[in-house]
Amino acid sequence: MLSEILVKVTGIILLIIVAIVLVLGIGTLFKGGEVSKKYSNKLMQLRVLLQFLAIIFLVGFAYFFKN
Repeated sequence: MLSEILVKVTGIILLIIVAIVLVLGIGTLFKGGEVSKKYSNKLMQLRVLLQFLAIIFLVGFAYFFKN
């Protein structure tokens, strides 16, 4: 019971973090100028890394907490 809640909360937190980085990356891309040159690519690379980690954690949770 507690493990199911932990998995759901952790999954939601991971997805929210990915969404925040995605929005920040898109925002800097549309802002343009020096900020876009400096941060846009780095934020999108961070988003890809966070998506990879979120998928690994979610698949791991699904594997270890299956019924």
